[in-house]
Amino acid sequence: MHRVIRRIGDASARRPWPTIGLWTLLAVLVIGLAGTAGGRFADDLAAPGSQSERAMKLLEERFPQAAGGSAKAVFAAPQGERLDRYRPAIQAALARIAAAKDVAAVTDPFVTGTVSRDGRIGYAEVTFDRPSAGLGPEPVKAVTGALAPVRAAGAVAEVGGDAAFVNAETETSGTEVAGLLAALVVLLVVLGTAVAALVPIAIAMVTVATGLSGIALLAHAMDVTSAATSVGMLIGLGVGIDYALIIVARYRQNRTAGQDNRTALSNAMASAGSAVLFAGGAVVVAMSALLLTGLGLLASIGLGAALVVLFAMATALTLLPALLSLLGDRIDAGRVVRRHRLPAKRTEDGAWWRLAHHVSGRPWPYLLGASALLLTLAAPALWMRTGYPDAGADSTSTTHRRAYDLLAKGFGPGHNAPLLLVADLRRPGVTAQTIPDLTERLAADPGIAAVGPPRTSPRGDAVVVPAIPTSAPADAATSRTLERVRDLAPANVAVSGMTAMTDDLTRQLDKTLPIFIAAILATSFLLLMVLFRAVVVPLKAAVMNLLSIGAAYGVVVAVFQWGWCADLFGLDGTYAIASPLPTIFFSVLFGLSMDYEVFLLSRIRESYDATGDSTASVARGLAGTGRVITSAALIMTVVFLGFVAHPSPMVKMLGLGLSTAILLDATVVRMLLVPATMALLGKANWWLPRRLDRRLPHLTGPATEPFPDTPAPPPAPAVR
Repeated sequence: MHRVIRRIGDASARRPWPTIGLWTLLAVLVIGLAGTAGGRFADDLAAPGSQSERAMKLLEERFPQAAGGSAKAVFAAPQGERLDRYRPAIQAALARIAAAKDVAAVTDPFVTGTVSRDGRIGYAEVTFDRPSAGLGPEPVKAVTGALAPVRAAGAVAEVGGDAAFVNAETETSGTEVAGLLAALVVLLVVLGTAVAALVPIAIAMVTVATGLSGIALLAHAMDVTSAATSVGMLIGLGVGIDYALIIVARYRQNRTAGQDNRTALSNAMASAGSAVLFAGGAVVVAMSALLLTGLGLLASIGLGAALVVLFAMATALTLLPALLSLLGDRIDAGRVVRRHRLPAKRTEDGAWWRLAHHVSGRPWPYLLGASALLLTLAAPALWMRTGYPDAGADSTSTTHRRAYDLLAKGFGPGHNAPLLLVADLRRPGVTAQTIPDLTERLAADPGIAAVGPPRTSPRGDAVVVPAIPTSAPADAATSRTLERVRDLAPANVAVSGMTAMTDDLTRQLDKTLPIFIAAILATSFLLLMVLFRAVVVPLKAAVMNLLSIGAAYGVVVAVFQWGWCADLFGLDGTYAIASPLPTIFFSVLFGLSMDYEVFLLSRIRESYDATGDSTASVARGLAGTGRVITSAALIMTVVFLGFVAHPSPMVKMLGLGLSTAILLDATVVRMLLVPATMALLGKANWWLPRRLDRRLPHLTGPATEPFPDTPAPPPAPAVR
């Protein structure tokens, strides 16, 4: 595999302009197609086989009028006034809403009686001609714009409800730009020159532009959630910069060691390029494993992120060597810090070498101390409470959040969590005559605040009964109410609605998470076993990755669920952990932490193959990669931390969890746990049964270059 990657890099370096031209053509083509043929983003929240999914399918087939998405136009008079004073303006707005595209019907709050007891707050039910998931933001925007007469009259007018929440456009906060600027500062410090620092940024920008355009094209073929672009942006910036940095750093290291530019680049591609290929492959596998959940929401996030990482790998292995070949010695132009002293010829003179030997000389204290730290940070994860976020968890700058608050204030929190009971009258169970008995039993439940009038399909074979709980959508009490309602409902009645759908989604995620984790662990173990031809090293890598991911879970629970340091992160309350996040966290973090594992172990294995000395190989591997891995992790951390400033709590969770895990993985795990455990295990690290050795494919050949910082490897120690 080293030879293949070397040849790819050499071909790009020999023909830089054609390579750059091909990438320019590809980028223009993909971006252009995304703009013209890209699909519409839609959040597929259905859990396959769930009761809520069956109910929605039944409505779409037999009662499409009741299957359409709905929103609420919420009105509020100023404090001390009544809403009927603004009735002419409200009715003008309702007329404009009724004339809007995709609106099937709209109610009048003064006719239907949906005005609060104090007369200050009211809402109109807006029904669209298709389900909320496939609606898109444009119809919701049209409804929002139609409320202008009410606002002009001096009253408050907001748009909420399921359709507004699901189709809300992602807020922009400039966090991506802040992350890029912070990454540029780190690159300037690490690489020392402006040109060398800008190269990884340029590669990351190409990765993100083509990757996100690819996600838009993917939305043409399948339902893709809008969250896929946020996750793709997050990962694209991180891995795009990191993969380029790893290769650029190895290239410059080779040049410093005296190799000419062409040889230095070729050797860098053979070694660091191969590590990028396998590390990126690990991320692709981890993200693609989201398909195993069977949920469209997570499958689209996984495929989108995998697509972005594939672009990151392709740019690093082809476009990057072309750019470096063109730059030549100009890679050192624009020096912004004083010229670094030439590295010591002896690796033993470096700080990373000394750290590795220091830890290896006292492995037990460092192993126990680092493990205790990670386990302590992970402890809060034992009390993790998951739930799908509702509009009440969004920023107050959004109209659906303000509508949510007004509805809760005027009518109770349950108005934001409506349930929909769907009866299939073709099946045995409840009949048209016994529907009133069902509504009475439903109204008697302590968790139900109100039951609406039943609606019958045109053919009389389906009945819909709306119900309003007493508690908010994300409240645990609502889940218990949903369970009781489903228990009392006959066999031919299914409960749906957005709250029921997200509750079913959360339950399925809880069930599939252990299977998902086991699948990723097994796949990564096989990949690492084939790559490094060892059994113990992949097992150790899996355990260490679990520790760092567990610590990230714990930090997120402590901050968001328990409210620790809430003011520091701009939180106005506590939140349940968004149910899709533990699964997304695991796939992203496991894939990214495998990056550093592959980068470090590749260097360690190179040295071990050359010397046979396990302890010295660990020290040499850490000395050769410690600065670069730490820098790469710092870059990814600042990029991810930029998302903590995002107004959405869910995006904040994602940013904090990812940055915490990456920081711990690159410091506590790679600097302390790896040297300590490898020192204790010794040659057992590389043990492989002979039968497996004969059957496993050889993906790596012998090292084709000595370490740039080591003129000649020391002789292998005598076997005692």
